[in-house]
Amino acid sequence: FPMCLGRVICKLLCSGEKEVDLAVQSAKAAFKIWSQLSGMERSRVLLEAARIIREQRDEIATLETINNGKSIFEARVDIDISWQCLEYYAGLAGSLAGEHIQLPGGSFGYTRREPLGVCAGIGAWNYPFQTACWKCAPALACGNAMVFKPSPFTPLSVVKLAEIFTEAGVPKGLFNVVQGGAATGQLLCHHPDIAKISFTGSVPTGSKIMEMAAKGIKPVTLELGGKSPLIIFSDCSLENAVNGALMANFLTQGEVCCNGTRVFVERKILDVFTKEVVKRTQKIKIGDPLLDDTRMGALINRPHLDRVQGFIKQAKEQGAEVLCGGDLFVPDDPKLKNGYYMRPCVLGKCTDDMTCVKEEIFGPVMSILPFDTEEEVVERANNTKFGLAGGVFTRDIQKAHRVVAALKAGMCFINNYNVSPVELPFGGYKSSGFGRENGRAAIEHYTQLKTVCVEMGDVESVF
Repeated sequence: FPMCLGRVICKLLCSGEKEVDLAVQSAKAAFKIWSQLSGMERSRVLLEAARIIREQRDEIATLETINNGKSIFEARVDIDISWQCLEYYAGLAGSLAGEHIQLPGGSFGYTRREPLGVCAGIGAWNYPFQTACWKCAPALACGNAMVFKPSPFTPLSVVKLAEIFTEAGVPKGLFNVVQGGAATGQLLCHHPDIAKISFTGSVPTGSKIMEMAAKGIKPVTLELGGKSPLIIFSDCSLENAVNGALMANFLTQGEVCCNGTRVFVERKILDVFTKEVVKRTQKIKIGDPLLDDTRMGALINRPHLDRVQGFIKQAKEQGAEVLCGGDLFVPDDPKLKNGYYMRPCVLGKCTDDMTCVKEEIFGPVMSILPFDTEEEVVERANNTKFGLAGGVFTRDIQKAHRVVAALKAGMCFINNYNVSPVELPFGGYKSSGFGRENGRAAIEHYTQLKTVCVEMGDVESVF
């Protein structure tokens, strides 16, 4: 677990123009074979890949923990979601179909759902293996090939996924991995044989990818950042709301794009809620992520840890109160003393105009904000350029549905948070991107529709 020690795990060569082109040409050749299979034939291969992942769950989870620094407990959940994603799209592969439309005089039309070709997947470092599965499972189920570039901070586990697909029986090169940073990503985006780009990451990078894709008229799916609201009404189950707030802020060391980091609490329960959240946050076990009882591992790297600490320092300067955490954590184990650990932080006395409330921190930092009325909190919740997620805790079911209907966000939670079953579409509004991962919705993004019009009589000419 060198990442948690602050040491180099391994060294990889960045893929240049030659390597990217080789990967794309290899995927293009595999696509010709794969796209000609029936949905049921593709389904069987995807099910076999899912079976192998399930069988190797603990081994892959350990690799992911070394790769990313998250707790082994969480990594196992990520791997479970990954094989479930492959199983789900294997189930849909055999049912992909167009429709038949009856026209006058016995003529008819029909539509065909056809794959796009070679798709590019560009992943983030917070959920490396899971993000790769979320992108490649619908792509492959629909008959496409994929060239995937993981983040240079987490290059390892996606290579394992490529090996698993090969073992499961996909044509050689159908799922290819290239390594590198922005330059490698640019080569993928500009490559003439890439038909579509699916990107998970920051808003500025997403904007650049959209610009590059526009030059080649390539469709894109963008799953970008967030600064999501979590609204706690006084009629909630307090224990459930506290659990929800912890889940909404501290999974994967807070490095989650849909985290509910703006926690709006109805004023009449502000003190009791805050006290309980602080108590629970202080009990979170930080340390060696490979131990089963660890609940928070190390942040991704030193620059990111420094950035998160900078946000906390700025919050204090702007008048926020650090109620707990925010400082560096040094584990007892001397081997871990150079790891990138920090104590999860809760900020009180926050206001909507503070930087910590407006900008995505992407670390274990929760901002608590009081509110008085439903109308007020909905307006404040929506006052952001982001729109990835939002959550509501209340026992009033009418109010819950009313509030989520008013939230300008793509993924909303009622009395839970950060639950992402593969059956449900996932994606954002506004600057948080567009297109959807998961659910049937993803099928739309990995197929194109061909319409065929069949005349059963003579052509009536107007000439």
